[in-house]
Amino acid sequence: MKSRRVPLLMGVFFAAVTAGCVSTSTQRTATTATSGGYGSDPVLPKPKPTLFPTINIAEATGWPGGATPKPAKGLKVNAFARDLDHPRWMHLLPNGDILVAETNAPAKKDSGFSLRKVFMAQAMKRAGAATKSANRITLLRDTDGDGVADLRTPFIEGLNSPFGMALFHGKLYVANTDAIVAYPYSTGQTRITARPQRIVGLPAGSINHHWTKDLIAGRGNGKLYATVGSNSNVGENGMAAEKDRAAVLEIDLASRRTRVFASGLRNPNGLAWNPQSGKLWVTVNERDEIGDDLVPDYMTSLREGGFYGWPYSYFGQNVDVRAKPRRPDLVASAIKPDYALGAHTASLGLTFDQGSSLRQPYRGGAFVGQHGSWNRRVHSGYKVIFVPFRDGKPAGGPKDILTGFIGAGDKAMGRPVGVTFDKTGALLVADDVGNVIWRVTPVKRGK
Repeated sequence: MKSRRVPLLMGVFFAAVTAGCVSTSTQRTATTATSGGYGSDPVLPKPKPTLFPTINIAEATGWPGGATPKPAKGLKVNAFARDLDHPRWMHLLPNGDILVAETNAPAKKDSGFSLRKVFMAQAMKRAGAATKSANRITLLRDTDGDGVADLRTPFIEGLNSPFGMALFHGKLYVANTDAIVAYPYSTGQTRITARPQRIVGLPAGSINHHWTKDLIAGRGNGKLYATVGSNSNVGENGMAAEKDRAAVLEIDLASRRTRVFASGLRNPNGLAWNPQSGKLWVTVNERDEIGDDLVPDYMTSLREGGFYGWPYSYFGQNVDVRAKPRRPDLVASAIKPDYALGAHTASLGLTFDQGSSLRQPYRGGAFVGQHGSWNRRVHSGYKVIFVPFRDGKPAGGPKDILTGFIGAGDKAMGRPVGVTFDKTGALLVADDVGNVIWRVTPVKRGK
């Protein structure tokens, strides 16, 4: 009887949650969902706590033959590489080669059962986020300059849910989900078979709720910086499980010592140096289950030693009463992020324009890959946006760069993740549902 009850409960739970959360408004596209809060000073509604998260999943289908995302006016898009295996993150090498992390979450080690865990696993499967990790970095090279990679080769294999990559002083550093490892690299190399050198461990363990770890090299200081997401939504697994999590870590390569550089960042992802100010910026995915329009994801510059609120407060000093025990002392010091990116948009990729080929108005700012919501009545994200900057700070509303990832029938043909520029200044976008790297360039003048 017990074995029949769990599937029955799952079915009832799925039907109840879905029926309670999806209405006719869910057929609106992501680009029309504007109430989630963008900008330096977003209007935040009152929290609306829910027993279970809102579920509105855009079922992952992939792109039908010949279909592409829709570029903004003055831009065009083509597939730089197709038929990859869940491409999430990219890194441009000095010779123009593109490294792509084909990766997904590691297998879960915790054995505890709950309906929430089972249901969420099914939800992520529907969203295209439950495929087995290829654990591989692939090298892509465009040898003839036509904007399409004609050389593709496995570059490093046998990794452990790799994500971020950084090249520093002749070594390629890779952020696995549990450690940073290093490999010797020579310009033009198309495959690495050397054994990895373990640099430092990263928080992982049996829960490892947010598994992705981005990585970036410091600027002339012999340091690496790595993102580590929280082990929970809002600290419900206890703060002991959050040691060195919800943070950006600084790794000193000479001593191999790690320290927390900035904290209170629920799920930090894309790291990028702002070329105007020289500051380190990061995108952050915020908490769930207090409403469709809370809490906006954001991007922000990082202050050394800065605290950004999680789990005790959000977007500055707005208290989250669910976090226990209360910490008014920490809330009082919480830094308000620089720029809201919309609630539940899953803003992951971040890169700054540094003389790209994209003409005005798409110059001098930040490009953000928004993976898209799974827990909002009206889908948000599912696009790549541009945020203008002036003097190192955001200076205006976001502009859509690449849209159309959700098609007829509310299906997700793709979901953008990492963003970077190639050697020609074209914008590359990793699409982990479409299994494509998209390339965005300007339309030639006169056309």
